[in-house]
Amino acid sequence: MTGDIKHLPLEDLHVAAGARFGAFAGWSMPLTYPAGVMKEHLQTREHAGLFDISHMKLFEISGPGAEALLNRACPFDAGALEISQSKYTFFLNEAAGIIDDLIVTRLGQQRFMVVANAGNAEADDKHLRALALDSETKGVFDAKVDALDRVFLAIQGPEAWAALSRAGIETGSLLFMHGFEPRENWFMSRSGYTGEDGFEIGLPKADARNLVARLLEDERVMWVGLAARDSLRLEAGLCLHGLDITPEIDPASAGLMWAIPKEVRASGTFIGADALRAILERGPAQKRVGLKPQGRQPVRAGASLFNAVGKPVGHVTSGGFGPSAGFPVAMGYVETPLASSTSPLFADVRGTKIPIDINPLPFTPHRYRKG
Repeated sequence: MTGDIKHLPLEDLHVAAGARFGAFAGWSMPLTYPAGVMKEHLQTREHAGLFDISHMKLFEISGPGAEALLNRACPFDAGALEISQSKYTFFLNEAAGIIDDLIVTRLGQQRFMVVANAGNAEADDKHLRALALDSETKGVFDAKVDALDRVFLAIQGPEAWAALSRAGIETGSLLFMHGFEPRENWFMSRSGYTGEDGFEIGLPKADARNLVARLLEDERVMWVGLAARDSLRLEAGLCLHGLDITPEIDPASAGLMWAIPKEVRASGTFIGADALRAILERGPAQKRVGLKPQGRQPVRAGASLFNAVGKPVGHVTSGGFGPSAGFPVAMGYVETPLASSTSPLFADVRGTKIPIDINPLPFTPHRYRKG
């Protein structure tokens, strides 16, 4: 049903740029531009790629109970965040499955910005609002949840900071995993879903049009679509919610326990805390790993993994060709003992068994600007 598909606020700019569109998480999204996925990918690694990520959602959480609400919703310590500091975290269900992964930034004493994934934005909104009114278990949290109407852009790559500077936006004081409000109704962070140094900017539509025009005057900047965004994040070993992490997968299995502070693991009262502690005590049954197919044929999401005697031992969750790595790359889940083993594995691709090796993540080194 086409009526249910949402359209980006700047869709006309993508049409004018020759984008090829496809459906993603209920949105009509630019998949590639005329340069093609390989050129867009390498442009981001070598110079700067500009992404329209307005399908993602910005929530502002404010009020005296904002910290308490976030500590209930997420396995982290909101009180430990300094102003402008960002933290990667999750919404978990009671079984410790990942409802969504998010980045939370403290904007003030009682104000936080939450960046949520497109496919989960409505569910996240309901989840937060329901929690804020949850009088049964923890009492009412005195916090307000506002879904913001913003264009959301990302510019990623080693020359992203220079292109922003030329466009009149200075980034020097903004460190990796920090965010702030450079002007009214703007939110800007420095994280990067590509493994490269990069920035995310939420801003009003008219401001966004002006910024895009200024950025695209710079030959170092090119529009990049969803296809290259996927190959970039996969090379960087970063999870995509809905594929690599889902409500059926917990942070321990996903190898994401680094995002949960030790004291929160031990005594946090977040949703799913008891389930997660039980999983940690017995050890997860499966683990997320990097996978490198032998040869040139990519192995895609959904492929089953087998051991040498044909026993099913896991599955692929993301896969494709890594233009910077120069070989096919994939991620998936295997039985825990195999995660650190060198036993031969095979992926079933349309009936053909392709040898596949467990490979350390990331496939290409992260180049975040941390200092």
